[in-house]
Amino acid sequence: MLVDFFFTLRRYGVKTSLRELLDLLSALQKEVIFADTQSFYHLARIILVKDESQFDKFDRAFASYFEGVESIELFGDDIPEDWLRKEFEKRLSAKEREQLRREGGLDELMKTLRERLNEQKERHAGGNKWVGTGGTSPFGAYGDNPEGVRIGQDGNRRFSAAKVWDKREFKNLDSDAELGTRNLKMALRKLREFARGGASEELDISSTISHTAKQGGLLDIHMRPERHNAVKVLMFFDIGGSMDSYIQGVEELFSAVHAEFKYLDYYYFHNCVYESVWQDNARRDTERVNVWDVIHRYGPDCKVIFVGDATMGPYEIAYPGGSVEHWNEESGATWMQRITNHFSHCIWLNPQPEHYWPYYQSIALINELMEKRMFPLTLDGLAGGIKALQKK
Repeated sequence: MLVDFFFTLRRYGVKTSLRELLDLLSALQKEVIFADTQSFYHLARIILVKDESQFDKFDRAFASYFEGVESIELFGDDIPEDWLRKEFEKRLSAKEREQLRREGGLDELMKTLRERLNEQKERHAGGNKWVGTGGTSPFGAYGDNPEGVRIGQDGNRRFSAAKVWDKREFKNLDSDAELGTRNLKMALRKLREFARGGASEELDISSTISHTAKQGGLLDIHMRPERHNAVKVLMFFDIGGSMDSYIQGVEELFSAVHAEFKYLDYYYFHNCVYESVWQDNARRDTERVNVWDVIHRYGPDCKVIFVGDATMGPYEIAYPGGSVEHWNEESGATWMQRITNHFSHCIWLNPQPEHYWPYYQSIALINELMEKRMFPLTLDGLAGGIKALQKK
């Protein structure tokens, strides 16, 4: 049972195992859901898929395997009419039953629908007979009829349909998607993988005191796994100008990182890092921090993440005086090299879609300064960046 479905999932690249398949079969055996495609979809996805970045692959496999299931001929000989009638009637309210009785009953309504489906050869709109849209026919969508069969309409309008046949659509969720509200939780999961790269042990004070006392005062040190990651993260955010288009995604990323890491500091810059950065945008002109002070304040083991679209004039990176806001005595490239030379783990996250990168010389220059450690601000890009930060 469902073995072919399991192999279809594997063929589409879904990372699931026989253990998950057995769990799904057990849930079906216990009748957690029954005879409902949408409920089965959600149950199967919960049990079989352990990583949200696999949802898109699961959806495509599901659609492929169950293609045609919901388009079974409702009026064929394989499904008894009395069974259909009972299934429909038990979902009707008392008011709807009374309306059907006045109009000849559900049998008459379904009989009429069957006849019109057989006769109809084209799309209709605004009429009072055929299955269509915007009319007074009892069959179709976005029309006006006291009762009928709603087909293909997005949601309720007058809450008077005797039966609803709607198309089910499952949205894609791909790991190449840009970060946003919809997949912020996936970003957090990727960041947790990074968090586990922190210190593995810390002093267990209670256990040390207890065992030392039992040893008659002879010191007996005990360690335990680090409860909260000890990774030190330093972030530089590009703000203003072309970055305004990406502010929501960057804010969500900042929120995720801020909630996850115990040791986090951040600074702002515009386009490229020069001799100073700032922590409060409202006071960027009066309260700047010298980059040399930043370098001296943090050890080489600190993980550094730049976030910016790297979209600017090449001279802003390569030449003294290239900044669009002030006169910089030394080029942005010089300051970038000083930072990357001091910190052993640095990456650049770029919210600009990756297929646009070849059109900007400035992106190529920054990527070169980062030693090819620029990653797109997508789930896959974030995962790649995290791996780069974890390398020895």
